[in-house]
Amino acid sequence: MQVEGARPIERVTALEPPAQATTEATHLREVTPQQWRSGTAAWLGWLFDGLDMHLYTLVATPVVAQLLAATSTADPGVKEKSAYIQAAFLLGWALGGSFFGRLGDILGRSRALSLTILTYALFTGVCAFAHTWWQFMLFRFIAALGIGGEWAVGASLLSETWPKRWRPWIAAMLQTGVNLGILLAALTVGLLSLVLPPHADRYVFLVGVLPAFLVFWIRRHVPEPETWQAAARETRGERPRARDLFRGEVAGITARTTITCALGLSGWWLFQFWQSQHLRRLLVDAGTPAGEVTRIVSASFFVVNAMAIVGNFSAGALAKLLGNRRAIVVFLAGLGVGIIAAFIVPRSIGSLAWFWFPLAGFFSGVFALFTMYLPPLFPTLLRTTGAGFCYNIGRVAAAACTIVFGLLAPVNDYRGALLYAGGLSLLAAGFALRLPEQR
Repeated sequence: MQVEGARPIERVTALEPPAQATTEATHLREVTPQQWRSGTAAWLGWLFDGLDMHLYTLVATPVVAQLLAATSTADPGVKEKSAYIQAAFLLGWALGGSFFGRLGDILGRSRALSLTILTYALFTGVCAFAHTWWQFMLFRFIAALGIGGEWAVGASLLSETWPKRWRPWIAAMLQTGVNLGILLAALTVGLLSLVLPPHADRYVFLVGVLPAFLVFWIRRHVPEPETWQAAARETRGERPRARDLFRGEVAGITARTTITCALGLSGWWLFQFWQSQHLRRLLVDAGTPAGEVTRIVSASFFVVNAMAIVGNFSAGALAKLLGNRRAIVVFLAGLGVGIIAAFIVPRSIGSLAWFWFPLAGFFSGVFALFTMYLPPLFPTLLRTTGAGFCYNIGRVAAAACTIVFGLLAPVNDYRGALLYAGGLSLLAAGFALRLPEQR
């Protein structure tokens, strides 16, 4: 890996194995069975990531209202506790990215991937049996540890096994796995709303147990990447430590990518969470029946994430043309402008649900680029640690923003928080100008 303007990082890179001359596949028929298995494992892990993390987004208001025994979803306590639960989830995501990212460098990518999936699958299912809001918050926090860890481990697994020239398209495919998982969550909630009795929304979380069965296949069929094995052998037990992220030239890369990710992810997660609540409030105020409200919110969420899939591949195409850094800047700026334009003036339910929200979804394709951009910035045995820290530390900032902006907004008026989300995305675009450019 080379970064423009960077000097060798002697303390860390001295521990890396020597470069090996390899012939990369140029056609799909040349991809090895091991590469297909690692790609399938990472993609399915991300698919179930999207499913498990967004089940709550779609049913947050009615589930929290039931746990609080509130007489109305408009109760201020519902909004407050919903924000706390979402903040705990984002905090868990950040800590999980750092914790499991470190395990990925120590134990190996395949082993760590299995642990992350098992964690988020089991504790998403347990959410169905919570009796109080704080129990629910605890279960979501633990599930988030696994979801946050899966990102860093899965990204590193693919960056070490698949051809480098395909990275923009691999990144788009991985992010598409998340988006399809989100679509699956929307479809699940929409269908279950037709068959579940009233006030039984919490049982949608039982669907989240399904990914646990994927672990058995991964442990049997997905070996550790040769790159990681070679690096582990060369170190003879003397491996880089997590603090090496903050030394030498690596420290500058860590700082710049962390700030960009923190701002970008805060803006996107504020939008993802509060736009559903905003749309739900508008529908309730319009006298829409409760069951129909859930179906419309789910359908809008479906369209947003369908457009995100288009955005993933558009971002990949732009990265091939301009490079990763410039593509990240363009898409973050588009995300910020799109969100601000959606909420700067009151708009109709139809225009928000079917135009402005999907437009933001398209520009969220920027997060696909981080998938393959971040891991190669770091040495092999700091790869999941560095990528996990820089990307997922943004969840801490997003957690704080979810609470602060939610409390600042008037009761049942989320436009202010959503405008802040657009501003944060624009700030992220500014900081992205300072990101390193990979050769």
